[in-house]
Amino acid sequence: MPLPKTLLNLLNHHFSTAATTTKRLPKVPNVPTKYKSEALNQAQKVLTDYLHTTRSLPYTYAEHISNHSLFSLSNLVKNIPYSAPNFSRSFQRFLRYHPINEFEFFFESIGIHHTQLSHFLPTNKFFLSEDQTVLEAACALSGFGFPWNMLGKLYREEHCIFRESCNELKGRLSGFKECGWSNLSVVGMCLAFPMLLRVDGEFSGEVVGLLDDLKRVFVEFDIANSVEGNVDTWYGVCRMVRVFYDLGIEKGKVGELLGRKKHVFLQHSEEVLVEKANYFCRLGAWKEDVGFLILQRPEVLSLELEKPVISTMGLLRHLGLDENELKEVSRKYSYAMGRNRMVNVPHLMRALDLHVWFFTRIKDEHQLLGSYVLSDSDEDDMKKEFSSGLEQLQSCRTPVHAMKKLDFMHSIGFGENPLTLKVLTRIHGRSCELQKRFDILLNAGLEFSQLCLIISTKPKILNQNPEYLEAKINFLCGEMKSSSKYLNVFPAFLCFDLENRIKPRYRFYAWLQEKASEPILTNIIENVESVCILHSTMWRSVSLSLHGPKGCLNSNASCGPETRCDCGATQFCIPISIVQIDISSTEFYCFFLIMVPEGLTPFHIATGIMKEREERSQNQ
Repeated sequence: MPLPKTLLNLLNHHFSTAATTTKRLPKVPNVPTKYKSEALNQAQKVLTDYLHTTRSLPYTYAEHISNHSLFSLSNLVKNIPYSAPNFSRSFQRFLRYHPINEFEFFFESIGIHHTQLSHFLPTNKFFLSEDQTVLEAACALSGFGFPWNMLGKLYREEHCIFRESCNELKGRLSGFKECGWSNLSVVGMCLAFPMLLRVDGEFSGEVVGLLDDLKRVFVEFDIANSVEGNVDTWYGVCRMVRVFYDLGIEKGKVGELLGRKKHVFLQHSEEVLVEKANYFCRLGAWKEDVGFLILQRPEVLSLELEKPVISTMGLLRHLGLDENELKEVSRKYSYAMGRNRMVNVPHLMRALDLHVWFFTRIKDEHQLLGSYVLSDSDEDDMKKEFSSGLEQLQSCRTPVHAMKKLDFMHSIGFGENPLTLKVLTRIHGRSCELQKRFDILLNAGLEFSQLCLIISTKPKILNQNPEYLEAKINFLCGEMKSSSKYLNVFPAFLCFDLENRIKPRYRFYAWLQEKASEPILTNIIENVESVCILHSTMWRSVSLSLHGPKGCLNSNASCGPETRCDCGATQFCIPISIVQIDISSTEFYCFFLIMVPEGLTPFHIATGIMKEREERSQNQ
């Protein structure tokens, strides 16, 4: 049964490249604007004549090359002083004495972007006659029905096709026709799947599954009877099938699922399909699972997933999270509370560590996402607080820069709340720089939610150059032989200077690890409630104090790690929970990194420990 006329129109609209793409004329500064179009048309005619008569190319293909290489042609025109009455003769004379790089014009004409030509130009070759195989292969494909300006799609993915002889290519294309495919369908399939033109002999394996999918789709969609003569539609449908292969779905499984709800798919373009797939992939889900979600629930393609405003608590409640879990989420992930936009929901769910639960809910009840409506009462108090801070932000000296940083914070899951504004004031850099630093930390192995939690407490880690961040992480995972996940426990590691703080302290840690006879630091200091390292302002002496306040027994002591003694020296109180650790562990190194004051050398620390041990021995 042929497709309804409305769907046929949609098909033609979505898949017709002619309807959606327009060529912008390149800049030609030496030609007045009103003459530019005429000058380029004259140059195309002269170039066609040159390639045909002087370079002996068949006229049809010479015309293809000149008509589809506007940027290369404009670069030539720039070298010729423009005079409207004499331009054609001037251009002919120029070509007579200045041979062109024919490969540059050829590759642009088959659809390779002019900015990428340098990657494809052969070395030490200037004329197409020096490598006739490429041109002959292009002519054979064009003769079969491939649009000349789309051959670049084949060359980019499978350039070896253009090393085949004409007879081999024709034989391969004839093989498809013998299987019942029309010329147009073969062209559409091969443009979307260039690997089909590499197949020798009988079809087998993945190729059989691919052809089976395409046959099911073409039969179910009844394309052959509906879009006769439109190669763009064949190619467009094949591209939609390829999206699912790129998501990891096995060849042979797509055709049947696509055919079940063909009308839903035909109402959306490939761009919408890719956009929705990327949206759900941002949840951290397996690409294959995302592919099956769209195939089994194609209605998600119609959802508006960009502009709507959502409330974090309201959306979670709407999706079915119970009140006890909501309270726990609100307590643990306060930075994500408040309002946000639907486009940021995937990263919001990862920031809440609920991405797996969210994806499962959408698979089971996809309509929940479309039926959510923001309530005016959702987190109203937080909205008022945020609005007040936002007004101050917008009145700063660089409001555009500040708002872009705020957009970055929202994009990684931070909501409209006072904590977000507080973090915002402590991070520096453009939004693209912040995103790059965030991605480096994420790719280092940190969990998304844990990284957001670290940023909410230690925003300064995003203020460092990407090179410094990578160097510190490489040192942690390389020389220190630790895991990047240790940053969850000790994120301040990234705030210290690598050369002046981290590396020297680690060398001392390595020395202690090698020389220490006792495996536990508490064997050195027994029955001590708290250990305080004292140093004078002149860094002259170090001693160990046994009179630390009892409050320092708790790692969350309100006095903090640094106080002042009566003698005027700075007193560093080390929580017993930090001291009582294995000397061979990374945690022991962090004791020297953060708790020991800047300026103390390993010699000072070692001397202080040995002095205390001697005094304790004498007292005993």
